[in-house]
Amino acid sequence: MNDVIIVGGGPAGLYAGLRLAQAGHQVALYEEHADIGEPVHCTGVLARDAFDIFGLSRDAVLNELATVRFFAPSGEMVEHSTPEVQAVVIDRSVFDRQLSERAVRAGVVIHRARVTSVEIESSGVRVAAGGVQARARVILLACGANYALQRRLGLGLPRLMLQSAQAELPADRLGPVEVRLGADIAPGGFAWAVPVLRQGRPSVRVGVMCDGDASRHYDLMLDWVGRRWGVRSEGRKPRQKILPLAPINRTYGDRVLAVGDAAGLVKPTTGGGIYYSLLSGQLAADTLASALRSDQLQRDSLAAYEKAWRKHLGSELRWQLILRRIAQRMSDADIDSLFELAETDGIMPLVRRTATFNRHREFIIALLKHPPARRVLFRAALA
Repeated sequence: MNDVIIVGGGPAGLYAGLRLAQAGHQVALYEEHADIGEPVHCTGVLARDAFDIFGLSRDAVLNELATVRFFAPSGEMVEHSTPEVQAVVIDRSVFDRQLSERAVRAGVVIHRARVTSVEIESSGVRVAAGGVQARARVILLACGANYALQRRLGLGLPRLMLQSAQAELPADRLGPVEVRLGADIAPGGFAWAVPVLRQGRPSVRVGVMCDGDASRHYDLMLDWVGRRWGVRSEGRKPRQKILPLAPINRTYGDRVLAVGDAAGLVKPTTGGGIYYSLLSGQLAADTLASALRSDQLQRDSLAAYEKAWRKHLGSELRWQLILRRIAQRMSDADIDSLFELAETDGIMPLVRRTATFNRHREFIIALLKHPPARRVLFRAALA
């Protein structure tokens, strides 16, 4: 019997598996797709310092990002550049494959099979995958934004979700990151274009997260970006998925933990999830390593994992969710008002002083303390 079964071969599951195997535990990982890292569902933007924090290779880095242009519904544009590069674009397929290779070298056994059921028993966990059954002492859910298993195990669903659609397409020329807001282009969310440079060849990752039909809004963003960047869709359809923006009700139970998107641990402001996936995978592995040694694998013992991620991320998530819920109620006129303030009344200095790629709490608090911005945000919240 394995010590741990991991469901899902994305960054959260692979990194947790790597750390558990390095700690001497027997780990079996089940990935439903034939190739690790495929299909790619994310924009692949990661904090530059994540490589040092998590001890990762930089081989998957394609290009750096230092400037972003924000476009209001009115068309007004505000540009922000960081003095130092805070974020990079990665090749997610390469990134995931490198993690999987490290995990396998450490002893993780990867099975290409979809887990269809999980049974929690008094002495362990039983799963069905690919027509066979397997057992372990504990299970780690790292299955992305698919919540069938969480619901069956009583862990619940994310409290907030949007729809997303995105694709990477060839381009003739590149600009800085562009973000568009407004009810027409991305109701309740935003649309983006991220420049990508692969061996000197330019391309762009176009995407949208929104309420409603993400594919339709993706087409609008693609049309807008395509004319200026020379983007060729080549008939390629975007990949669509649910995007969780809040944690599930509970990320632990008897002999079970959930990490990354499977736990709803993403940035509510932007939907970015790679950094939070790696961090939650690390915290889950640390919790499980201790629990496995003492054979304390019941719910009360594994609650230490949720305490750990809340200590690291709880305040960030709370403040980001406050801003996310307000943003989803803002009208185009409200958004335009904030852009006007950004040009005339001191918001951009707040951004430059307080905003970082992974940490948004300080900026959100400063924004809510800024009297003109507070009036706009509170008007939207109370509308």
